[in-house]
Amino acid sequence: MPRTDPFDAARAARLSVAPMMDWTDRHCRMFHRQLTRRALLYTEMVTAAAIVRGDAERLLEFSPLERPVALQLGGSDPDELARAVRIAAQWPYDEINLNVGCPSDRVQSGAFGACLMKTPGLVAECVAAMIEASRAAGGPRITVKCRIGVDDQDPEQVLPAFIDRVAAAGVRAFAIHARKAWLQGLSPKENREIPPLDHPLVVRMKRHRPDLEIAVNGGVTSLDQAEALLAQGVDGVMIGRAAYHEPARILAAADRRIFGAPGPDADPVAAVRAMLPYVERELARGTRLGQITRHMLGAFAGRPGARRWRRVLSEGAHRPGAGPELIEAALAEVADAPARTPA
Repeated sequence: MPRTDPFDAARAARLSVAPMMDWTDRHCRMFHRQLTRRALLYTEMVTAAAIVRGDAERLLEFSPLERPVALQLGGSDPDELARAVRIAAQWPYDEINLNVGCPSDRVQSGAFGACLMKTPGLVAECVAAMIEASRAAGGPRITVKCRIGVDDQDPEQVLPAFIDRVAAAGVRAFAIHARKAWLQGLSPKENREIPPLDHPLVVRMKRHRPDLEIAVNGGVTSLDQAEALLAQGVDGVMIGRAAYHEPARILAAADRRIFGAPGPDADPVAAVRAMLPYVERELARGTRLGQITRHMLGAFAGRPGARRWRRVLSEGAHRPGAGPELIEAALAEVADAPARTPA
């Protein structure tokens, strides 16, 4: 499926929804796209080995209606990553990103993710191979998502050296999670919360390398924070769990506030209704309703009726024959409820 009318991935990355395992699948992205037309949406991380040796179509298929979309790859073998990029170039992804930030044991056992912060030379080899493969296949740009360091590394020294080495291999855009990762002793959840945030270091990285695109990730939970970080000079802000759990609060006003688009802001009720034709198509393909609606449970977070909305969907979506009528029934619990007045 060729890329036609390509999106400006660099512009879209001004605000992005982070790749999150088990969460940012194609159904999640389709719902998020009803709330923002402009933000960059990421896939879950997919390993290069799975693409090369497995069912690539199942792993990579997505609707062009989700675009702009970035594919995140995991791996540490330059040849295998290049092969995965060549395969992925058959789909209209707007960016392919290398994961150098995930600290989970499963990822470490595959010798990729955050542990690659210790081997910038290998990362440079990987991205060089990926860039060459993408150019040859007519694919998208290659980017990197990393941490500021791991374990006992000094981020003030390690991060600039890492960025310089990888940029020399051809990468022009980095999303930097502004926390160190501890490869032993902390769970992935703890690695998102315990190591202290250092947004100022990422801002300084942008000043150090003004020629590069630098986006900041980690601990951002509102558009107010995103706007403040953009005002400090970074090129983009990546938001993770807040965008998943409270998608309307984060994404509904993003096109206006972050991208300067004219209003009105997206309405979550309209966004849910816009999903109904997609739900019908997916059910006809054999998708279970719960696989879609589990990503929509937070649609009305903070509004009257939100708990009833979640309950109706959670209790009914997995029953045989459940379909769009269940979403309509859940929507009736909130559709006429007034939005909560901000404090």
